[in-house]
Amino acid sequence: MDHDCENALERYFAGKPAELALCQALIRWMLPQFPKTTLRVQKSQVSLDHGHPFAAAWLPVRTVKGRPDHYLVISFGLSHRLESSRVVGAAEPYPGRWTHHVLLQDEAELDPELADWLGEAYALAARRKNRQSGTA
Repeated sequence: MDHDCENALERYFAGKPAELALCQALIRWMLPQFPKTTLRVQKSQVSLDHGHPFAAAWLPVRTVKGRPDHYLVISFGLSHRLESSRVVGAAEPYPGRWTHHVLLQDEAELDPELADWLGEAYALAARRKNRQSGTA
């Protein structure tokens, strides 16, 4: 991760050191698995893409009863709805495109199950990118 990106992350997570540490752990965990991933720190989220967005990490905008004090929300898109207790929200913004939200409160949750879901989201984004660019 380059210096500019690290500075942008520190600004996004200002005053939230636990969440910054979680995001940094997520990035260290993801980049070897998804080597063409680039990060874009935006006003409301940290986007992960490889020519097309496939996931995002973001801070909750308000307190939700029953949720931990410190966590990130990881959002990713799949072609189907996941049935898992880890999914705290799912929506189908258009047919065949499900956006899922999973909480990340501990590095131990960076596990094979999450890797599978993100891998699926990565592949779906690659197919969408190829369709848009007209390649196979």
